[in-house]
Amino acid sequence: MRISDDRYSRERARMELALRFLRHEARTQTIRAWTGLSDDRIRKLYRSYMSHARRYLPRHRGKSPHQIAYFSRSLRLQEETALLASVLSLLGVVPAPLPAAAPAAPFALEPAGALPGLTRGELLCQAFEVFRLLLPSAQISFEHAVFLATALARGDQLRLGGCADCGSLMVTERLALRAARCHHCAGAGQARC
Repeated sequence: MRISDDRYSRERARMELALRFLRHEARTQTIRAWTGLSDDRIRKLYRSYMSHARRYLPRHRGKSPHQIAYFSRSLRLQEETALLASVLSLLGVVPAPLPAAAPAAPFALEPAGALPGLTRGELLCQAFEVFRLLLPSAQISFEHAVFLATALARGDQLRLGGCADCGSLMVTERLALRAARCHHCAGAGQARC
């Protein structure tokens, strides 16, 4: 293998990941962060490959999602968030949660800038695709999945934890005032009162 062959295979991997992100309707800034491609290159990819797609793929503009309150807006979104976080954790996109006996400290194992990259980007796409297979009518978009993955990896706002009663996986705020309980356990506790 020649040295140049490795460079071209790396460039091809970046292009393939960018196309995968485009199919999931990712914003240009998200694609740039995960692939390292320029904005111009991403727009040309969209025009060349996505403009002739079988279904229309919109190009979203503006800032990517950045509010953690989105994930707790409704019971449905909280359940979808827990499922997506489970898949992200199982596929290695974010660090695994701490055991129930471990202290409830945040566990950002990696610096915030270390998450975006080709390998993790491919895992992120795979995790989102599995999530959509498990829950086809999910409300969480790919951009929100990217935000969730980065927020969980950083650990400064959101973290993976377990229900205080049953231990099921939950996504909780880092500085929660009370022990987190899933809706099933919280509902059972209210029924006993």
